[in-house]
Amino acid sequence: MSPAALRQRISERLVPVDGWRAEDRAARSDFDLNPGALRVADRPLKPAAVLIAVVGEAQGASVLLTRRADSLVSHTGQIAFPGGRLDPGETAVEAALREAREEVDLDPAAVSVLGLSDAYETGTGYLVTPVIGWIERLPPLTPSPHEVAEIFQTPWDFLMDPANHRRDHMEVPEGVRRWFWAMTWEQRYIWGVTAGIIRGLRTRLYDEDVDLTFAAGGDAA
Repeated sequence: MSPAALRQRISERLVPVDGWRAEDRAARSDFDLNPGALRVADRPLKPAAVLIAVVGEAQGASVLLTRRADSLVSHTGQIAFPGGRLDPGETAVEAALREAREEVDLDPAAVSVLGLSDAYETGTGYLVTPVIGWIERLPPLTPSPHEVAEIFQTPWDFLMDPANHRRDHMEVPEGVRRWFWAMTWEQRYIWGVTAGIIRGLRTRLYDEDVDLTFAAGGDAA
């Protein structure tokens, strides 16, 4: 599938930008694989957004990802999308583009926002809105030394192929297992919220009633 056709397919299956509401409920969460995990009832979730930047290169689409700096207080070294908490009065799109500028110096003018994927609730109490953006040609990027250790691209067809998605787990102090989605690209371990958001996007774009492996692979060709 050509970059133009892929862009159109993605656009048609996303939530329109003007459909975003700060009070929206999460369609997916860290609790999907952990239904018995302790959850604080009726807690106010902290709004956040991430930018899933799809680079529409002729040789195959790819997705922009980062490895968080080892100096950060939390989530050190983890693979993530550019993103963070919404500032007061911001929309999800505004926050995602601002965070991408701050983290990797991505010019918002280079991004065409296609729409939104399903909101995701994290176990730490954030409501994350994935903002899907399209980049025709990736401009030079510079990682923020205090936030980002590495910027890299992962092929769209790899991320959208469910054969590359697996359930993994870790042992938590309470003596139970915490399950999460994970995938490994060139020794980079993508897991947790990032992998869960990718899984949610794949499900939104490719109906469960079709051959998902064929559909995802075809779009990246």
